[in-house]
Amino acid sequence: MKEAEHSRRTPSPQRGEGWGEGAPATGNSDPPRHDWTRAEVRALFDLPFPELMFQAQSVHRANFDPGAVQISTLLSIKTGGCPEDCAYCPQSASYDTGVRADKLMALDAVLAEARAAKAGGASRFCMGAAWREPKDRDLDAVCAMVEGVKALGLETCATLGMLTAGQARRLKDSGLDFYNHNLDTSPEFYEKIITTRTYRDRLETLDRVRDAGIHVCCGGIVGMGETREDRVGMIATLASLPAHPESVPINMLVKVAGTPLAAEPTLEPLEFVRTIAAARITMPRSMVRLSAGREDMSEETQALCFLAGANSIFYGPKLLTTPNPGRDRDRELMERLGLSPMEP
Repeated sequence: MKEAEHSRRTPSPQRGEGWGEGAPATGNSDPPRHDWTRAEVRALFDLPFPELMFQAQSVHRANFDPGAVQISTLLSIKTGGCPEDCAYCPQSASYDTGVRADKLMALDAVLAEARAAKAGGASRFCMGAAWREPKDRDLDAVCAMVEGVKALGLETCATLGMLTAGQARRLKDSGLDFYNHNLDTSPEFYEKIITTRTYRDRLETLDRVRDAGIHVCCGGIVGMGETREDRVGMIATLASLPAHPESVPINMLVKVAGTPLAAEPTLEPLEFVRTIAAARITMPRSMVRLSAGREDMSEETQALCFLAGANSIFYGPKLLTTPNPGRDRDRELMERLGLSPMEP
């Protein structure tokens, strides 16, 4: 697609009241598209960098306050021993990474972590368990956690692996707001990263979550050895879902010794920024989360990601088992960039 043609398909929005002053945007009345083709997404990636950033920032300002960032905290409530063979994951039982398999955390311990997260400025508390899928008896405990976190005034999110329709309804009844289940990469590259479940398995869990009335959190990981065409395929797949995920985490691979991807070359930072921008343009009303990998990103790269439309981060020193910038470091960066936490 020619650049001029793309501009006609995705016109730059007009500036709204308070544009550029950190005030809430007036919003864009045009409904989001769900028919993005790979050719169109590829054309976005191929744009000159200044033009791509301009389009992404224009879309962002039409739908969000450009100075507000949603803050989430992620806690591993059940660590290690996962039977899946995801090549990036230190919690897989297939790899020797030094991660010990632990039992599910106690309710009181989880609620203590949630209180600390809220005191630190988080508005959403995410709970992750290293399961292929939860057993019904495990879900009893998780539902109690969801109810307890919800009672603290936090938004709730869980990532527990594949779900049945009945399990999704139970989580909804307990008050779960979001369910995370990433597609990880393109359909073509997926089998090079995971062999213990299929792309269709992931899509079916997303359908069950959506049918239960839970908001969807779904994104992927870049820097796993995939090509740009795979990044195009991942974004095109997400943007073509019947309903866009309300939250789209874009992760940079965190290389962990013992995993098959430990020696993977680091992705060029501007290519990561392009992926953020493409997600923002194609899914204009989704929260685009700058997720794993920030510990190894320069502040300049993170600033470009915010400029490209990222408006959500994970807050706290650890993401499940991998490092994340400390709260003080994030507060300092946000203050210097003129960004503030988004209200729930």
